Amino acid sequence: MTQPAAFSTLPLDRAFLDNLDSLGYKAMTDIQAASLPSVLEGRDLIAQAKTGSGKTAAFGIGLLNRIKPAWFAVQGLVLCPTRELADQVANELRRLARSQPNVKILTLTGGVAMRPQIASLEHGAHIVVGTPGRIRDHLFRQTLRLDNVQTLVLDEADRMTDMGFYDDIAQIAQDCPRQRQTLLFSATYPDDIRQATAPFLRDPVEVKVEAQHDNTRIDQRFYEIGFDERDEAVVRLLKHFRPVSALAFCNTKVRCREVAENLRAQGISALALYGELEQRERDEILVLFANRSCSVLVATDVAARGLDISSLDAVINVDISKDTEVHIHRIGRTGRAGGTGLALSLAAPNEKKWVKLIEEYQNAPVEWHDLKELDEGDPHVEPAPMVTICIMGGKRHKLRPGDVLGALTGDAGLTKEQVGKINVMEFATYVAIDRHVADQAFARLAKGNPMGPDFGAIKGRNFKMKFVEV
Repeated sequence: MTQPAAFSTLPLDRAFLDNLDSLGYKAMTDIQAASLPSVLEGRDLIAQAKTGSGKTAAFGIGLLNRIKPAWFAVQGLVLCPTRELADQVANELRRLARSQPNVKILTLTGGVAMRPQIASLEHGAHIVVGTPGRIRDHLFRQTLRLDNVQTLVLDEADRMTDMGFYDDIAQIAQDCPRQRQTLLFSATYPDDIRQATAPFLRDPVEVKVEAQHDNTRIDQRFYEIGFDERDEAVVRLLKHFRPVSALAFCNTKVRCREVAENLRAQGISALALYGELEQRERDEILVLFANRSCSVLVATDVAARGLDISSLDAVINVDISKDTEVHIHRIGRTGRAGGTGLALSLAAPNEKKWVKLIEEYQNAPVEWHDLKELDEGDPHVEPAPMVTICIMGGKRHKLRPGDVLGALTGDAGLTKEQVGKINVMEFATYVAIDRHVADQAFARLAKGNPMGPDFGAIKGRNFKMKFVEV
């Protein structure tokens, strides 16, 4: 077995390599080893790799290596399909850029106010990470100029195309200089996307890392069901395996809503995530799932792109995907970072042909199990371990996570262990509290408040509060 290549084999300066080492980047992943030499040579690239393969560093290292900090202009542009992925990518780029003084990285996505973004752009930036729609808005308003872009990155190009962003991407690419480097990363790369993206690329190097998963980390099981047994089967799986966090995939938004409603009717905390939700609703759903206030997220593939969920006990394929690479992509969301995970797939008789394709793709038969083997055990469903309190104050009110934690561990009398994730948004803050002490914490925060029982004092100011129901 060949040893993974070290980052020190790359033509990077010592400070950059030392920073990579301090961040835990020891040896290159397959996609990094396959793509970085060409990226650092300035070549255009088509890279096929799944989420979680280290692709952000694969393009981020090349992108940052070309930046001239003294030249205050947008030199790099990364396009992502969702706001969540854009935030994730921007944060990782900031970590990678620590050894380079004064590199400014801006995030430009929809769902947030334009004015603060325009103000940030007036102060200049070296790299912009954004969603195609919002980047187009800034180009239309002439608040963003791309005539100095040296590197254009299309991250998850297949999903951006699926979500209807192709025309936006084409226009953005046209606004960048012709003599630029273009790096295209995609989990799948079917012929239609190959033809559509050809005009953006010049003599690209192509690399593909097989989207397979370590079977020792993911326990993949298939269950045959009758046409009318799907909803009951999902409940049965959840009651048997009892995952704290599970992502359930459906092929349509209608199925998402139906499955989530049925789970809630059975006492299981579940939320549905699909394309047409407003950004505020989407943000709230993702916060509740990530902070463990909701046990099951039922989602379509497009909606689930760019989710930053580090610990996922199980993935359930409520519907089998017709695209084998999408199936591999779905199940790869569990069993990450050295952990183990469960991938449970339901297949009606008419879906057996798609399972056959999965077997051919992974060059091994799938493992069939019988639903009757599943012991429901205790019919009582454990609720999600956390409850979320929404505080009507956020970044605009100069609130920080430390302020909220201080109020909860001070006035509300909680220990740090009883407080979970704290997400400070523009106008609201979501904080996860251990379910067993949530009511007590709310009452202690509101105790004696002159504004009423729904207000709590944080940093000497009164903010309205409410529980967010799942």
